[in-house]
Amino acid sequence: MSGLETSLPLTTIWAFIIAGSVFAYVVMDGFDLGIGILFPWFDVGNERDQAMNAIAPVWDGNETWLVLGGGGLFAAFPLAYAVVLPALYPCVIAMLLGLVFRGVAFEYRWRDPGHRALWDIAFTAGSVVAAFSQGLILGALLDGIAVEARAYAGGWWDWLSPFSILTGISVIVGYALLGATFLIYKVEGNANVIAKRFAWRLFWGTGAAIAAVSAGTLFLSQRYFEKWFSMPGLVYTSIVPILVAVLCFLFIRAMRRGQELAPFLICLGLFLVTFAGLGVSMWPDIIPGAVSIMDAAAPAKSQIFMLVGAAIMMPIIIAYTAYAYWVFRGKVGSDGYHD
Repeated sequence: MSGLETSLPLTTIWAFIIAGSVFAYVVMDGFDLGIGILFPWFDVGNERDQAMNAIAPVWDGNETWLVLGGGGLFAAFPLAYAVVLPALYPCVIAMLLGLVFRGVAFEYRWRDPGHRALWDIAFTAGSVVAAFSQGLILGALLDGIAVEARAYAGGWWDWLSPFSILTGISVIVGYALLGATFLIYKVEGNANVIAKRFAWRLFWGTGAAIAAVSAGTLFLSQRYFEKWFSMPGLVYTSIVPILVAVLCFLFIRAMRRGQELAPFLICLGLFLVTFAGLGVSMWPDIIPGAVSIMDAAAPAKSQIFMLVGAAIMMPIIIAYTAYAYWVFRGKVGSDGYHD
């Protein structure tokens, strides 16, 4: 094997590592952003302190997965990185600025109480912008990126379309649902009541968003339609909507029974199933219809070298993340502090 040859097994492993990192980021930072989106509906004072303290110990660690996913894409699939980034620069820059505003607001809200109202606005605005930008990125990727001679061949505004706006709004609603269900599990008192009220509303909104994005995706390209409805693949792809329906039923039952952890776990399952559906639509391409994972892959020797590092670092990341969640596993009381 020469140094420039690629390996299908290694490339597939790296595709799943990056997909897993992106999913971990989406669900972990997703409920962080969701709480920021819901923040204005909590009263100033203890309710907002409860919401923010629910994620204070873990929010920055959750973003480790974004770094791992982006860095892994650059290292394992350099061609995809070189094409996707120029195509989506405005969205990526907006997302990063939103995360910066949210992070700064998180720290300064406590240290500059005289301007707390301003930092609360920055916290919400940063969360909304970051979530919407991530949805735009997803929509633009599914809608297709123009590639010629292994380079981006589109324009500055190609990422903007009705479908990408739909996915942007859908991500905001989905993240808000994650945030609401996380708060049901983590907070007490009136903040818990507000979270439950929003969870019901956002559940129906998320269901409508899943249906709209799924239907829209099918009509973006004949390729997507054939993947989902041609035989014998239909036997397997039909599992996705069935699982979505089952999870929706379980969510409704858990909420009616007053369960607190189950709705959040069910929402994580719902995100996992829809994420798997996204994988079905894209596989084996990393840029749909333009670049496959094998076309974009780094040489096998590079992938092996990086895989050793990932095998060492990923268990460490998982371990300290799990430890942080375990240490701060209690509820945040009405006084704004962990029990």
